[in-house]
Amino acid sequence: MDRIGYPGGTLLWQPARFAWVQARCCAFSCALLGGLALSVLLPPLPVARYDLLLVYGMLLTGAGFALGWETPREVAVVAVCHVLGLVFELVKVRTGSWSYPEPALTKVAGVPLYGGFMYAAVGSYVCRSWRLLDLALTGYRAHVTAVLSGALYLNFLTRHWLPDLRWPLGAVLLAATAGVRVHFTVGGRRHRMPLALSFVLIGFFLWLAENIATYFGAWRYPYQLHGWEPVSASKWISWALLISVTFVVCRACRPARPGDPAAVTPRFPVPEVPSRGPESGTRTRTQTRVRTGTGTGQGVFAGWVVRIPAIKEQEWFEGGRGQGRCPGRGGRLFGLLSSLW
Repeated sequence: MDRIGYPGGTLLWQPARFAWVQARCCAFSCALLGGLALSVLLPPLPVARYDLLLVYGMLLTGAGFALGWETPREVAVVAVCHVLGLVFELVKVRTGSWSYPEPALTKVAGVPLYGGFMYAAVGSYVCRSWRLLDLALTGYRAHVTAVLSGALYLNFLTRHWLPDLRWPLGAVLLAATAGVRVHFTVGGRRHRMPLALSFVLIGFFLWLAENIATYFGAWRYPYQLHGWEPVSASKWISWALLISVTFVVCRACRPARPGDPAAVTPRFPVPEVPSRGPESGTRTRTQTRVRTGTGTGQGVFAGWVVRIPAIKEQEWFEGGRGQGRCPGRGGRLFGLLSSLW
């Protein structure tokens, strides 16, 4: 196997590590789907299956907290997602989008209370991903994204009476998340990907999970009442848009973390480097993110020679209008951003 340029990592090991971490992130979701599948095999019982699934979901939530799958803050996020999901279900079942054909004592307006656990499982996945993958965001527009995700949620509720604006809202959300990057850690290595792409990928796997859930009778679409059929691929797009709601809720409940790329404080003083531009007067640039190493070295930064501690890992330097990448230890050319302003 070929090395990909960092200690302990190989071209094949990184995807395997990522898959393993993703499996851990999906612990609650997989356990919920597993219980749903096993419930089909149960013999006739005096308790309705939907009621048993509600008890199972509650026990699963308690076990997850006891085993450390979720922190108290994450349990609160999962509860919020459960409530948002139940409201969504109440509207959708009433309008005939899908139904829960089996009887149950814990049904409210045709919706069994266990139905909210499907959305709680999504919240659990996002929370655990944030913690296990050490997620961080750059370029994230918190207020704009929150408003758009709320508008999408309301649109999916009101589209039965008002014009369906999912496509215009989706286009605006895509524009708002353009340039936003999700940074995550796998095997000690930092990676990044566009936030919009992560929504699309999560939406795809939620669509697959929905196919599994409907196959085992979690709920039924009108075209599945007389026999199971695959869920329409259009639901993939719906999930890709709705995941923004869960993402905003989880992100808003995360404690401030000093390691976020958008808010990194250098561990040693970084000198301001003056640079004269074409305009009159002198401006300054400052390296805004540096990871420390050992030893000292020097490099060229905007035409100036700067001595700093050696850099062990590749890292971003930001200043003025440009960005550059530091390729290695001190003594190399680490910050040639631009000699012109």
